[in-house]
Amino acid sequence: MNVLLVGGSGFIGTNLAAELVERGHDVTVLSRSPDDEELPAGVETAMGDVTAYDSMEGAFEGQDAVVYLVALSPLFEPKGGNEMHRTVHLGGAENVVRAAEDHGVDRLVHMSALGADPDGRTAYIRAKGEAERVVTDSDLDRVIFRPSVVFGDGGEFVGFTKKLTPPGIAPLPGGGKTRFQPIWVGDLVPMLADAVEDDEHVGETYEVGGPEVLTLKEIAKLVRGGVAVVPVPMALAGVGLSIAGAIPGFPMGADQYRSLQFDNTTADNEVDAFGVEASEMKTLGEYLGRQ
Repeated sequence: MNVLLVGGSGFIGTNLAAELVERGHDVTVLSRSPDDEELPAGVETAMGDVTAYDSMEGAFEGQDAVVYLVALSPLFEPKGGNEMHRTVHLGGAENVVRAAEDHGVDRLVHMSALGADPDGRTAYIRAKGEAERVVTDSDLDRVIFRPSVVFGDGGEFVGFTKKLTPPGIAPLPGGGKTRFQPIWVGDLVPMLADAVEDDEHVGETYEVGGPEVLTLKEIAKLVRGGVAVVPVPMALAGVGLSIAGAIPGFPMGADQYRSLQFDNTTADNEVDAFGVEASEMKTLGEYLGRQ
């Protein structure tokens, strides 16, 4: 198959490109500044911006499947403010769907997020929900993934946790009770590749996470190898993070604080749809060498 990875030069995309090449597919990575050195041998590149239709639509010609991976991080406030979530996630999805339909692409695998909801509590979650609506309303054979936080070499989750939890004493909003279900990129990308290949997944939306649910406090202790957590009341944390978010280099703003007010876990981990046993997946502790 000819597979186009839109936003494929990032953390998940480079891993997925390697997986698809190993399976014998012809892969093209589309991004604003593709770097051949960061991609597996044999991968083609195309330059384009998903928010500018004319800049990227030509890359869709001759493709059998498209995987949409472009995403602004939910962990950091984007340059240009939180409105950029709508510009990139919704606007990008609209352009990708249009380009795929215009060029006769059969399948779209769309990377969304847990809790995606047009009426959600953060700009990121709302934009992801609106983008899902565009995808489901299209005429494409679509598969939607809603993963929890993804970790692995080149990922930002571990680095974000280190910024949020300095060594020794870590003041965490609400005492770090927010729950996550971290999934290793090496477990996620084979599922994405299966969704590209297999017709049985068409029309489905999958919530996927790792083998265990961890609180932010537990994650901080794993990442730091031991840290004393000082609870910060959510109301006080909201004021502090809103102010600190304006400081260059500070990892969070008001929207990111709001994301810590609800869990990032699956209602029903659907990895079994891909023949995966959750108990056999890599834990964050194993990845960090803590277990």
